[in-house]
Amino acid sequence: MFISQVIDTTIKKVKAQTANVLTLGNLALGGFSILMTLHAQYHLGLLLIFVAALADRFDGMVARKLNIESELGKQLDSMCDIISFGVAPALLLYIGILSEFGFPGSFFTVFYIGCGAFRLARFNISENNGYFHGLPITAAGCLLTLSYLAIPYLPMPSFMVIIMCLSLLMVSPFKLKKV
Repeated sequence: MFISQVIDTTIKKVKAQTANVLTLGNLALGGFSILMTLHAQYHLGLLLIFVAALADRFDGMVARKLNIESELGKQLDSMCDIISFGVAPALLLYIGILSEFGFPGSFFTVFYIGCGAFRLARFNISENNGYFHGLPITAAGCLLTLSYLAIPYLPMPSFMVIIMCLSLLMVSPFKLKKV
């Protein structure tokens, strides 16, 4: 009887942390993306951002499916998202092209990260009503990451416009239905 109680308790504890483990996987992937970008492994850094987006998608689904949503999980998710979809894509694009613009490139890189942080903080204090206010940072980060692939095809100033538009869309008041 005692062993079955220990096993039962252990299973409940593991189940309760499943979504948080996926969230921390998102963070690890974002962190490795940053490291790969710093080591000039740009395509691997890009790929890791997209894999982080999958982990981000599944952590929420798992939390809802297992009925283990928590305030801790919500806060942890936002902290991980700022790394994986704020810092990692911004650094990738900065090193890839925005550094060519000097101070304006640096400014818009940091502006993007700041807008992402603001968007996540606003999300964390708002009520969940089935809508996002502004572009979610995951979507913005994936779009910014995709734009890296267009470096050979678009004129350099386009990337300043892309990062500025994505930054402003994250903090804009428009509503977007959650899917």
